[in-house]
Amino acid sequence: MKRTADLGYGHEDHPLLGHRVRDIASGTEGKLMAVVREEVATHSGPRWTRRAYIRPEAGGRELTTAVGNIQPLEAR
Repeated sequence: MKRTADLGYGHEDHPLLGHRVRDIASGTEGKLMAVVREEVATHSGPRWTRRAYIRPEAGGRELTTAVGNIQPLEAR
């Protein structure tokens, strides 16, 4: 697994931070605001995940998705 720079408080550097992206799971398009390493509880005990936080272009609440679900969008 490729290691990324730790920006503190679980935040990681990512080449698409601040860029327009699409969440392939929901189809939402917006700006990638953060990539965060978070511990989540599972039935077999805690595990670590990496979540992408996307601010929708139409505004509103940021959504989260797996980092693997984001893809870059062309600049308008």
